[in-house]
Amino acid sequence: QGIRRLLSFIPQNNLEDPPRVACQDDANRMDEALLSIVPDNPNKPYDMKDVITRIVDDRDFFEVHEHYAANIVVGFGRLNGQPVGIVANQPAVLAGVLDIDSSKKGGRFVRFCDAFNIPIITFVDVPGFLPGTDQEWGGIIANGAKLLYAFCEATVPKITVITRKAYGGAYDVMSSKHIRGDVNLAWPSAEIAVMGPKGAVEIIFKKEINAAADREKAVEEKTEEYRERFANPYSAAERGYIDEIIEPQETRPRLIQALEMLENKIDSNPRKKHGNIPL
Repeated sequence: QGIRRLLSFIPQNNLEDPPRVACQDDANRMDEALLSIVPDNPNKPYDMKDVITRIVDDRDFFEVHEHYAANIVVGFGRLNGQPVGIVANQPAVLAGVLDIDSSKKGGRFVRFCDAFNIPIITFVDVPGFLPGTDQEWGGIIANGAKLLYAFCEATVPKITVITRKAYGGAYDVMSSKHIRGDVNLAWPSAEIAVMGPKGAVEIIFKKEINAAADREKAVEEKTEEYRERFANPYSAAERGYIDEIIEPQETRPRLIQALEMLENKIDSNPRKKHGNIPL
């Protein structure tokens, strides 16, 4: 049953387009529940699968590799009848960080979608790469580069939605504008910055915090200042890193519009025998 379902999303070969189906789900459907899915507290988790299922046709999301590297979610769905591959950070597991296993899992899935002309939708809520000596000794840089390489090399339509955290190098890796992402959208709750507010203020405002009479209050005030000035989608949009800031309930129709706009996309990589994938 699972194999039949998988085959319903992919073409018979790489020269064909993925099989479309008639869609009874309204392309302009908006789901008000998306307004309250992301908690106000940036440290509180939520299930990214709830976001995905509320956006795809008929709430039908076919997840693959579910029990491996659960901090990243990959699978197939449809938008207005068109098959799409979905890659998403999972805040409910390890806060959605990227590590060795999730990078390999995501990279393999992206390359699979690209091989069969399946557009890729990426949902981003990533605080960074998982720190630790185990990750360093295991080769987090080389393995993290596999996901980066896969997104860079993919020539299918690539659309990204930032729901909350998008920090540092991990943000760049997740199909950002910096690596040839076609359309990058962000919710108002998005925090796009080099690093998280709490860690950043300890560096940027170190002198002011140390000189303050009430250190905890100073940290709190500077954290809020950093969040307002830097960790938001508006400054990123001003720099062209984000195409548009959208309301969460508009995500489904905006993704469908973006797919229609990119339907005739033709892209190619530089002429060479092959790339040097970080194996």
